[in-house]
Amino acid sequence: MNVLRSRPALTALGATALLAASAAAPSDAATPTAAPRTSVALDWYDTTAETITTAGATTQVTNNRTWAISWLSAARATGATPRGVDRGDYQDAALASAVHDALVALAPARTQQLDAALKKSLDAIPDGPAEDRGVAAGARQAALTLKSREGDGLDPASVNAPFTVPPAAPGVWQPTPPAYAPATQYGNRLAKPFVLRGADQYRLPAPPALDSRRYKADLAEVRAYGVKEGSSRTARQNETANFWYGSSLALYTEPLRVAVDRSPRSPAARARLVALFHVASVDTQIATSDSKYAHRRWRPVTAIRTGDIGRDPAWTPLHDTPAHPDYPSGHTTYSGAAEGVLEALAGPRTAPYDLTSPTAPGVTRTYTDWHQLTAENVEARIFSGIHTRSADEAGAELGGRVAGETLRNADALLRPAR
Repeated sequence: MNVLRSRPALTALGATALLAASAAAPSDAATPTAAPRTSVALDWYDTTAETITTAGATTQVTNNRTWAISWLSAARATGATPRGVDRGDYQDAALASAVHDALVALAPARTQQLDAALKKSLDAIPDGPAEDRGVAAGARQAALTLKSREGDGLDPASVNAPFTVPPAAPGVWQPTPPAYAPATQYGNRLAKPFVLRGADQYRLPAPPALDSRRYKADLAEVRAYGVKEGSSRTARQNETANFWYGSSLALYTEPLRVAVDRSPRSPAARARLVALFHVASVDTQIATSDSKYAHRRWRPVTAIRTGDIGRDPAWTPLHDTPAHPDYPSGHTTYSGAAEGVLEALAGPRTAPYDLTSPTAPGVTRTYTDWHQLTAENVEARIFSGIHTRSADEAGAELGGRVAGETLRNADALLRPAR
């Protein structure tokens, strides 16, 4: 089931106009200097990924915030080129300068490596006004963007703000085995979004009632396919569960890089793509936490072990259940947002690309679109035994709505800060 095709296809969101404007700029056409400009964007993409892998935060949304601030700074700095300077040289210098300065502020332990990367980028750009003005624009936009996000509540301590567990009752979330750890990510819903009017702007309706046919079917599916031992999973389904079990940020870094690499547009357009992707992912995680903690739906392991529907106190999921409520699934909200931005700005399909996963060593999967990643995430969380299908499908829809909101507000978001 294609859970995202039921929503308006993002063509009315302004994303098409944004893409057309990027492609139509005369100076964005292929020129003899196109290859170096492409290299600068990809070099700084890889540098950002390496920086976060090496010195990133313990919370995923904080690392998405680092991506968003760094590349939003770059998008703002490259959005307009001063008269009388080479556009490509200016954009290269502005992008490198903006991402460098933002990353130095957010990951100071990597300053030496980031300084070396900036020197390498600037050494490849001819000295002169284009380089000088680009560097200055990047530095200014990084400083202003960083300032605008101060105290936004996305630091690790704020993200994991304490949550008081409600009394046990049918359907109500409780800490889950084996660790019975305190709730996490509650503070996301208290954070400042980039584009949403508030965390609850797209709050989901209540999940299916416990006595509904839909919920009974959901629970039966997880019981059969998500159990650790003696499940109905095929080998392929088991592989799917393992492949998509890790961090969404880690799993989507390569698909986004594929889109950036294959984009035949300018450094400015590439910066916009990366910025909008991560802005949407941050706001999606804020919206996800809001719906999770508004509804506080128990996890399948709690429902199966203690509920009234075929109670089985020994039932154990394939994978340990994360410490936050079931509805909606965070993995699928992330996927829905990613799909929305990638389809709008990179097209729904692309040439085959390969992905690997740190939680499925030795496995390589090949894809030709962005939707299949969402579809597999929906199934994977069921096969892992940690989410119901209702939670997964609602998550994908929520992520798509936040992506749409991000794209509708792209012009204002990407306007240079002053």
